[in-house]
Amino acid sequence: MALPPLVEPVAALSVAERSRTARHTRLAGFGDLGQRRLAAARIAVVGAGGLGSPVVLALAAAGVGELVVIDDDTVEHSNLQRQLLHRLDDIGAPKVDSAVRAAAGLSPETVVRPVREQLTPDNATRLLAGAHLVIDGTDTFDTREAVASACEELGVPLVWGTVQAWDAQVTVFWNRPPAGVAPVALADLYPPGSVGDVPTCSAVGVLGVLCLQVGSLMATEAIKLVTGIGEPLLGRVLVVDGLRARQHEVPLRAARTTPSASPTPAVEVPSVGSDALDGAVVVDVREADELESGVIARSRHLPLGALLDDPTALLGAGRVVVVCQAGVRARRAAQALRDVGIDASVLTGGIDAWSGELEAWTGATQVTA
Repeated sequence: MALPPLVEPVAALSVAERSRTARHTRLAGFGDLGQRRLAAARIAVVGAGGLGSPVVLALAAAGVGELVVIDDDTVEHSNLQRQLLHRLDDIGAPKVDSAVRAAAGLSPETVVRPVREQLTPDNATRLLAGAHLVIDGTDTFDTREAVASACEELGVPLVWGTVQAWDAQVTVFWNRPPAGVAPVALADLYPPGSVGDVPTCSAVGVLGVLCLQVGSLMATEAIKLVTGIGEPLLGRVLVVDGLRARQHEVPLRAARTTPSASPTPAVEVPSVGSDALDGAVVVDVREADELESGVIARSRHLPLGALLDDPTALLGAGRVVVVCQAGVRARRAAQALRDVGIDASVLTGGIDAWSGELEAWTGATQVTA
């Protein structure tokens, strides 16, 4: 569903800006009003790297009034494979300086406020205060948690994306959306303590052009939220498989809460190898279109959204091993099952790690709940 626009429009665009953004104003449902809302928007972009680069370029070109670009890093030679804000001459210079230069060359009326400061839990709220929305293009989960926590404190929407190797995710978090819209937070996708050590780009690599695709998707979400057009990815995670040229959505809902007199400490969800599949009920929580890449024999297909809606449906099933493509969704599903008393674990590494043991999916091996 479309949401109300985040900002009131400026009174009018300059003659030069009307000419520069003329193709926007021809868009059905966007028009001059949508462009004037963009001109009134203040967007904070955290990170001027692989994701922040296309975001800054796209939003400046789109005519956003003010961009607050937060990054304490300097340009390195290896950045140039994917971080298109920067040039060879920028090596050793602050990344935020590239943002100022590049935006000025695209949109002279866009104000870029560079903040060369490392965002931390202690300063995140201060750095993000005043923004209509925040875009997270950072590359460490600790920083992502700090950004998300500050956005929740401020009540502003967070456009969130991540890229690793050939794969990516894009979504929108907002803990105080308009009335009638369900709030969703980072902890609903990645519960505290569930992530562990995330491999860095330097360790596993990253497809440079995928950063451009994901950054463009993030900029599109920001434009939709500012102007109140289209359907933002709130409550949906867009999963991108760059190697197979596939995209699909995973529904995302707020985590269930059960009132209690005192909080119960979270228990680590166990991970198991393929030897633990014998005698277990194997539950595949991927979406239907993902099954074409192969399945585990005699596994039971129950998409994550359906499982989270009613984890008690598997009561009495015995020992359960949950599997998804890489393990993140499976861990969330297993936690929901354990919360209702089911002995659930996660197949280490997911389908990606056990591709040699899969069989072709014909539908006959799947039992759909």
